[in-house]
Amino acid sequence: MVQMSLQRSVPVYPRCCLSDSLHRVGGSRRRWASCRSQSSRFVYNARPSPIVLKTDHAIDPSEPKNLDASSSASRSGPYIGTCHPSGAAGVMGASSSSSLRFLEKFVSWSTRGGEEAPPFIICNDPLVKKELLPSGTQSTSGCSIALGKIRQKRLFLEQSGACCIVMPCQFLHAWHHEISQGCSVPFLHVGDCVVKELKAANLKPVEYGSNVRVGVLSTDNTLATNCYLDKLESQGFEVLCPDKASMERTVLPSVDAFRKGDMEGARNLLRVSLQVLLVRAVNKIILASDDLVGILPDDDPLLKKCIDPLDALVREAIVCARAPRP
Repeated sequence: MVQMSLQRSVPVYPRCCLSDSLHRVGGSRRRWASCRSQSSRFVYNARPSPIVLKTDHAIDPSEPKNLDASSSASRSGPYIGTCHPSGAAGVMGASSSSSLRFLEKFVSWSTRGGEEAPPFIICNDPLVKKELLPSGTQSTSGCSIALGKIRQKRLFLEQSGACCIVMPCQFLHAWHHEISQGCSVPFLHVGDCVVKELKAANLKPVEYGSNVRVGVLSTDNTLATNCYLDKLESQGFEVLCPDKASMERTVLPSVDAFRKGDMEGARNLLRVSLQVLLVRAVNKIILASDDLVGILPDDDPLLKKCIDPLDALVREAIVCARAPRP
């Protein structure tokens, strides 16, 4: 038994003893609702990592390493050459619930064909998110210290033999550039993964004569913009976000109601938020906040129009972990 909120990283080789994965937005049997209010436990069979960590030298996480262009953090294309022979996925989390959701999907989806799940190394520290959350006005120095701690965890995952690194917590992707700069292995960005799958879907505009429109629903439009807007628009998508009134009257109250246990109120408010975007002819709506995933029941028809970004991140991580290596 391993406590998922451990402050140190644990190399893990899963043996597929997880329950069925979540196959769409909303979750399975509402397991993840309780993860947001209390610590969670993750059960697996593990064997020691064959990788010997060399951590006897000092690491200064405050400044990113300056590497050449071939080791840029957010690569596209085949994962060949730069990947570590171990094929382990490095999972860096700041939320127990999102880390649990990622790991369950990662293990279950990668073993559907009877194969062994790729190994993974997890480093989950919920305190980092609290240090980055704005409280009134957040000092630049405080943010820099928190980012330094995250970079240190990233360096640990690299040294542990990770062939790629993922951050299941969407909140952290607002600082993806700062965290990933100089990373020696592919550092997957949830926005890149979602856009890649949207492009492959060849969506047709809902309205004749318009571009394909994608709605982005988040509890913070600034973070949503940093993660998705530029990436979507660069690929020809038109992006729509809730206006200030919708945020104040439906989106944020929905999350508040969910946290207070008012499921009916949370669901009704979220449905209104989604409908406001759908009437503007959006093809798909990205649930760009972990707080919004799991509110609606599995059979809600509105979920067919929604995207859980974690799904795309899991699929890309499996591809990266299983890519051939020299």
